Amino acid sequence: MSLALIVGSGRLPVVIDTTLRARGIEAPAFALESTPCHLAHAERFRLEHLGGFIAGLKARGIDTICMAGGVRRPDLDPDAVDDATAPLLVRIGTAMAQGDDAALREFITLFEEHGLTIRAAHEICPELLLPAGVPSRVQLRAHHRDDAARGAQIVAAMGAADVGQACVVSRGLALAVEALPGTDRMMRALMADPKSAGQDRPDALRPESLMRDVLPLTDWLAEWFAQPQRPGRDPALPPGGILYKGAKPGQDRRVDLPVIGPDTMLTAAELGLEGVVIEAGNVMVLDCDAVLRIADESGLFLWVRTSEEG
Repeated sequence: MSLALIVGSGRLPVVIDTTLRARGIEAPAFALESTPCHLAHAERFRLEHLGGFIAGLKARGIDTICMAGGVRRPDLDPDAVDDATAPLLVRIGTAMAQGDDAALREFITLFEEHGLTIRAAHEICPELLLPAGVPSRVQLRAHHRDDAARGAQIVAAMGAADVGQACVVSRGLALAVEALPGTDRMMRALMADPKSAGQDRPDALRPESLMRDVLPLTDWLAEWFAQPQRPGRDPALPPGGILYKGAKPGQDRRVDLPVIGPDTMLTAAELGLEGVVIEAGNVMVLDCDAVLRIADESGLFLWVRTSEEG
């Protein structure tokens, strides 16, 4: 197997790249020009050159790719399409007009038609999928099970429309649902001052620190906990509640599997949530030690929930 990474924004690509390098594997990395990326060695390509890009991978002997990280959808410029991509233009345009899951399925099909195998991020880093249970010190109560069941219903309904993978629920009420801007933006929208939310995060959690700080983040969290906490949630909203996150029904688990990490838990703590519930086997957890420390210090629970649990 000769592996290449197609990466986007966020910490996941750094975790995968670091894991591979620790095993003595230096996989080339590539990123769309339109997407922020924090792997300094990543080579850039344009969507209008996808056909030529795939041909280049094959010419380098690459037969397997792993796709990881957030992607910013580019504006497709028909005048910039190269000869190798021209036959794919209609399919690319159709994919770009669809939801995330449908679009990714079309791109996966294109890669596979050219003899490339797709490998999931959690296959490279299986430790990112936590076993079912409640690994946090804080445990859930009966009404949290009800909210989690409600959250699962909401995410399933959203997923059927290929919209999002997360929601915030309090006592059965949906306070927010995820759309294109993502989970963190969804939670910040519930803040009294959404624009200032997250401004006091430790440097180790900022994107520009990713290449230097690839170790677990627990050493840096004391800085955040030492700071006085400003009021978080919009007081007009009901208190408490949970963040629920899971995969879309029928989602291809090789790409775009949901992720939570320290930033997710810090925002949940600022928002005054009581816990975070993730779908067992369908949500990856980055920097688990830091996530659990934030949960324990903030009085949050983390529940890795199976579909059979109520």
